[in-house]
Amino acid sequence: MHRAHTCAANRRTEAAYKASFTQLTGLAPPSSSTPTPPAAGIHTSPSHTLSLNKMARRRSRSSINMTGSLAMAASWLLLLLGVTDGQLQVGFYSKSCPGAESTVADVVRQAGSADPTILPALLRLQFHDCFVRGCDASVLVKGSNAEVGNSKHQGLRGVEIIEGAKTQLEAQCPGVVSCADIVALAARDAVAFTGGPSFDVPTGRRDGKVSNLRDADALPDVHDGIDALRSKFRANGLDEKDLVLLTAAHTVGTTACFFLQDRLYNFPLAGGGRGSDPTIPPGFLSELKSRCAPGDFNTRLPLDRGSGGVFDTSILRNIRNGFAVIGSDAALYNDTATVDVVDSYSGLLSNFFGPYFRQDFADAMVRMGSIGVVTGGSGEVRKVCSKFN
Repeated sequence: MHRAHTCAANRRTEAAYKASFTQLTGLAPPSSSTPTPPAAGIHTSPSHTLSLNKMARRRSRSSINMTGSLAMAASWLLLLLGVTDGQLQVGFYSKSCPGAESTVADVVRQAGSADPTILPALLRLQFHDCFVRGCDASVLVKGSNAEVGNSKHQGLRGVEIIEGAKTQLEAQCPGVVSCADIVALAARDAVAFTGGPSFDVPTGRRDGKVSNLRDADALPDVHDGIDALRSKFRANGLDEKDLVLLTAAHTVGTTACFFLQDRLYNFPLAGGGRGSDPTIPPGFLSELKSRCAPGDFNTRLPLDRGSGGVFDTSILRNIRNGFAVIGSDAALYNDTATVDVVDSYSGLLSNFFGPYFRQDFADAMVRMGSIGVVTGGSGEVRKVCSKFN
């Protein structure tokens, strides 16, 4: 009840600010995916976002309303003044290629309508791009020693969607929109088209000029334990909360039985020998083995048991209850820090009193999209995403 009154008040405040914004500028106000601060599209640091969330939960109703009002006003003022995240900026192409974002959205929408499984594939594509040398579209480059040939990228899909959008944008605005930005925008749109949050993505990335096979060795792996996962995320400026939130994208994903063979049939046992991961509940183990026989590398199954294809927090409840399909997902419930985050989004009362999952997920996507970006005069804007200029 308390949250309902707060959200209603924030919506009234938001409407008032939108009217003021339009009156002062003559422009449509920026969209907000939720009435909760900070506004989507204004990238704040993880510590700042966390402190805002803590204050919002601890203060009285009037304090929460005031915090929300001030944060929203400040967010719109920053957008009006063109404040950037480093050299990334929401609406970077608003003048140089006004149709850039809508073109990417149209391409992703059409692809998703024809094949819904391509939408989670586009999320995975951005993750694989950003975790190797930063978000520079190096994963799109083809060549004998290019990173895309690394086995860590096995099963990667969606490259043709990026190339399709690039072809259209080159016809509209030659040499303007980078492949790296198309990857980021396509992932954002894929989230929305699967029922996830809509949010603004800062753009202005340039494409990298390096793509090496061995660089992709640093990618997180389905066999990674919690220590390895934490280390790989921290190396990219992300924390345990980001690890849980970005893993939650698996709620709309699938996996090939290839990635389950070791966990089901070749797992190293404490007493020696190999077998099945002993942490898998017996009933669930039988279910997985019935779907993925020994030597079956191609059959696909949802990563989110019972909720495949729907963007929600079911994946975190499954992890909490022992029904994680892949080992790296299960690892999130093996450490106090990540257990606390999983529980905060998947507990019985989390929908009423917990943190705002959709907003937090959007913020984590923006943070991931800012890893190691190439901006300004560095890099290039490729004419074709699969090869350097």
